[in-house]
Amino acid sequence: MEKVLIAPGRYVQGSGAVASIGKHAGSLGKKALAIGGKRGLGEVKAAGLEKGLKSVGIKLVTEPFNGECCKKEIDRILDCARKAGADFIIGVGGGKSIDTAKAAAFHGKMPVAILPTIAATDAPCSALSVIYTEEGVFDSYLVLPSNPNLVLVDTAIVAKAPVRLLVSGMGDALATWFEADACSRAHKGNLPGGFAGMSALTLARLCYETLIEWGAQAVVAAEKGVPSEAVERIVEANTLLSGLGFESGGLAAAHAVHNGLTVLHETHNVYHGEKVSFGVLVQLVLEGREPAEVEEVLDFCTKVGLPVTLAQLGVTKPTEEQLRSVAKATTAEGETIHNEPFPVTADIVYNAIIAADAIGAKFKSGVK
Repeated sequence: MEKVLIAPGRYVQGSGAVASIGKHAGSLGKKALAIGGKRGLGEVKAAGLEKGLKSVGIKLVTEPFNGECCKKEIDRILDCARKAGADFIIGVGGGKSIDTAKAAAFHGKMPVAILPTIAATDAPCSALSVIYTEEGVFDSYLVLPSNPNLVLVDTAIVAKAPVRLLVSGMGDALATWFEADACSRAHKGNLPGGFAGMSALTLARLCYETLIEWGAQAVVAAEKGVPSEAVERIVEANTLLSGLGFESGGLAAAHAVHNGLTVLHETHNVYHGEKVSFGVLVQLVLEGREPAEVEEVLDFCTKVGLPVTLAQLGVTKPTEEQLRSVAKATTAEGETIHNEPFPVTADIVYNAIIAADAIGAKFKSGVK
């Protein structure tokens, strides 16, 4: 049994970090192509991206991201990088632009640096790109041979993003410990094809403890747009600890429930982490976790603004047929719910979804 942990080459985080990019990216090359949305590129430029690169002799070229991480866009970005004579690519913004940068750099056999402007996902640190069609329909996963060379998070920028994005990132990170723990107990593998070691499990547990202790304070500070110590800790939990924990710890029921929920049109405007947080509650019910542990998760979600009921996901009057379709998709062959330490069927998941929704509704109403 081989224990495998993978991680980005360098992780840098702090208020004003973009200005110091030169000393961290100097070994990646002498010319960079940065891609991202108009807003994201504008934010990192204003924070000193070009000046920071220029200080170590790196020339910068920018290219707007067209909005979808699809094969056509990946090929276009790679073509832009080659025409510009870029030595490495910089991905700026959220998950799709970041995943496009990682994929283009992989196909171009060049390094990649990631500058997230939100903390809504653990995509910045991962060795994975989620590929969609040009119409935005999920197509495939591109598993990369290595993590990004550099991940640099400027918390002064992240703190000014919509608070809901930070909270959604907490929902995604909330699953990290419970899924890694399930995989470990079931002796199931992690994403790089090995098993979780002590380091991965400890980081996953730290991710959970950080959310519980600092999450509510981080929301208050983020509402004011300031990178307080609480925001710093939550950004690290959402981005680094969650990224390391899910890849090297493994995935289980919570993310499978997320995938199942996507069959319902009502959930399409709900963020990834918001669906995952409800998936965590379903996983806790499936596993028969102690009431105190379930209540701690419910209390956390309620305080920071994560959904604990189907209604909060937009599913106000689900039919039995709808919920059974969710359960069926959740338990499809190859889904990560089969990493749980016991056999899982669609019937069991259907029952757990109903129970989790009822528990969440009761807690939310103040009845204990």
